[in-house]
Amino acid sequence: MSAAASPSPRPDAIQSALRDAILDGSEAPGSTLTESAVALRFGVTRPTAKLALERLVSDGLLRREPYQAARVPELTPDDIRDLFDTRAMVEGAAVSTLARSGAVPPAAVAAQRELRAHPASFAKDDIAFHRALVAGQPSPRLARMHELVMGEVELCIGQVQANHLLDASEVAAQHQQIMDAITRGDPVDAARFTRQHIEGARDVLLGHFATTHGDD
Repeated sequence: MSAAASPSPRPDAIQSALRDAILDGSEAPGSTLTESAVALRFGVTRPTAKLALERLVSDGLLRREPYQAARVPELTPDDIRDLFDTRAMVEGAAVSTLARSGAVPPAAVAAQRELRAHPASFAKDDIAFHRALVAGQPSPRLARMHELVMGEVELCIGQVQANHLLDASEVAAQHQQIMDAITRGDPVDAARFTRQHIEGARDVLLGHFATTHGDD
């Protein structure tokens, strides 16, 4: 099939491409994404571009004020603390539940494998690992609570990767601690290692923010 006859990207493909650009820092915090620019970039109609952008707004990866273009949020230190602290509570509860059954969700194992295989772009697999842990526990309400914050958390993890604040091997090692605690049926250690992992990422991001913005 010739390039001219190739089908236009679907909204989910555009959403995925833009999500990757936000996570790797190509679309930096504060940058705007207009429907017309996205339509031109991907060779689609404006309604298709609008749908992809609306999905990213719904996910928390973009924000849009009335009559304004969507933009990548610029999170404050208070935002970062609140997001990571909330996340630590939810994920701590999730891994404690998983440890009582001694089973790591297969999707989390797969994400950990991908993270080790592709260390240069670990953010996507780190996010997938944590989503899989929470999705794999039995409470749908806990999973919904997690989804409420994960879009903005993805922004934070993307900044950690883009600014080289953590090494992928360190992230993978911390994931392994969590997985090992789950498989040996230790809910206390599973929750503790999860909190330490999340709080460590929070602290390096806050330190970077203080250095670049002069904030304490």
